[in-house]
Amino acid sequence: MTDQNIKKVLLLGSGALKIGQAGEFDYSGAQALKALKEEGVESVLINPNIATVQTSQGVADKVYFQPVKPEFVERIIEKERPDGILLSFGGQTALNCGVELYQSGVLEKYGVKVLGTPVQAIIDTEDRDLFVKRLDEIGVKTIKSEACSTVEEVQKAAQALGFPVILRAAYALGGLGSGFCDNEEQLLTQAEEAFSFSPQVLVEKSLKGWKEIEYEVVRDRFDNCITVCNMENFDPLGIHTGESIVVAPSQTLSNAEYHKLRALAIKIIRHIGIVGECNVQYALDPNSEDYRVIEVNARLSRSSALASKATGYPLAFVAAKLGLGYGLFDLKNSVTKTTSAFFEPALDYVVVKIPRWDLTKFHGVKRELGSAMKSVGEVMAVGRTFEEALQKGLRMIGQGMHGFVENHEIKIADISKSLHEPTDMRIFVLAKALQIGYSVEQIHELTKIDRWFLQKLKHLVDIDMRLQENKYLAEVSEYMDESEFMEILETPEVAELLHDAKVYGFSDFQIGRAVGLEERMNMEEAGLTIRKWRKALGLTPIVNQIDTLAAEYPAQTNYLYLSYL
Repeated sequence: MTDQNIKKVLLLGSGALKIGQAGEFDYSGAQALKALKEEGVESVLINPNIATVQTSQGVADKVYFQPVKPEFVERIIEKERPDGILLSFGGQTALNCGVELYQSGVLEKYGVKVLGTPVQAIIDTEDRDLFVKRLDEIGVKTIKSEACSTVEEVQKAAQALGFPVILRAAYALGGLGSGFCDNEEQLLTQAEEAFSFSPQVLVEKSLKGWKEIEYEVVRDRFDNCITVCNMENFDPLGIHTGESIVVAPSQTLSNAEYHKLRALAIKIIRHIGIVGECNVQYALDPNSEDYRVIEVNARLSRSSALASKATGYPLAFVAAKLGLGYGLFDLKNSVTKTTSAFFEPALDYVVVKIPRWDLTKFHGVKRELGSAMKSVGEVMAVGRTFEEALQKGLRMIGQGMHGFVENHEIKIADISKSLHEPTDMRIFVLAKALQIGYSVEQIHELTKIDRWFLQKLKHLVDIDMRLQENKYLAEVSEYMDESEFMEILETPEVAELLHDAKVYGFSDFQIGRAVGLEERMNMEEAGLTIRKWRKALGLTPIVNQIDTLAAEYPAQTNYLYLSYL
């Protein structure tokens, strides 16, 4: 049952698209506006960015191209007199603005109701000191830390905790001002930077090398909870989630670890009192089931947009409906149109998110990756295997790469150093290291990346080496007639190799380059030649085999294609 008194709602939009806050919040806001329109609720949007979907004509009933700042929002509230306000769809900027409006009494003055998560719950998750105290109440472990408001307090906290430590700025966007410190000199430099972004800085004991795991959790006002998606960072703790390859669902957790962290996420969201969607981030000890909660985002986040697209479960759309007073049992799944939104999605495929950097455009910028975000965008790829999804994603990031292997030669002065101190080219450094003989164990010691991921990367290098051993195929294809060459292609060794290459995400061009076709023809012709070979062997995507099913069940078309990817 919705709140019948809510006739007009103000939504704080995504604001400027910038590093740390990008298109994911445009997506979330657009979904929320769509939900309001479906309910017949008048929507007022504040967003200064004309280059967004949510500011397009017809998405919101009224748009104000004004900064998402308290002084501007107050004047719009005074004019429009909305019944409710949505704070959690515009990222950290909107959340900070909403908290200021609440604390200054503006929302109370004009009788504006905060829809969804109460502001006090937002404050509890954003203020690091309060956050630790709230989780202590239910016996949930957080990273040992101290909240500080001066550089002197930061020094004392670091001495008490012992180096290495990490500094985090409260209420900051994309990890701004955060960083790892191994000594006093680094601490003072980092503290000065952190305080330039926030009045409160948290000093935490470093857990560098632990796994980083996330859960997207949804709760309604009737205390019903589901976990929509869990995700795992390819990189260990120490690299911002926005800088890391993220895999959904998690691949290296045991059943016990998965369910332990899931149960904790639900316990946390209930205790804090979230209504709608939130993101819980964990550090997990790779050698035990020990964990720490890193943070809880009481809002739609970068991960929420990824989880929505990975699962087909529209988190922002559902969160907006829950903010209006619905229960999860009232809503239908937007993909199937029949099952309840109360059902947790189950993935039989792998989704990989890969960041995109443009650091070469900026002179003097450090290329090392860390706890502050530098990426300017990301791509998402779907596959049946981790290897396939990864290779698809690497082809899409727009850096002229063809996948994990068979790319142009990369010159790396010191591979061991590049593995230990990651940069924006880290994934291709891993490829180079495996190709020249670094073992999985050596790379694990240098990077702390889970051995499962490294074994999968080695598998791609192994397939590539097998392809390179078959360079005679390019040569004999030129002088053999078609029937003779088909006999060679149909031999179990060659047919299985081409099958494996396609299953694990090799493009036709990658295969062509590996078997030496590029030496005899241009890039496009090499790809088309491999396509001709595999079609002769019947190696075509499985999606071709479900066209008939899609025609029979048009209402389920999207679901069928997503299921068979």
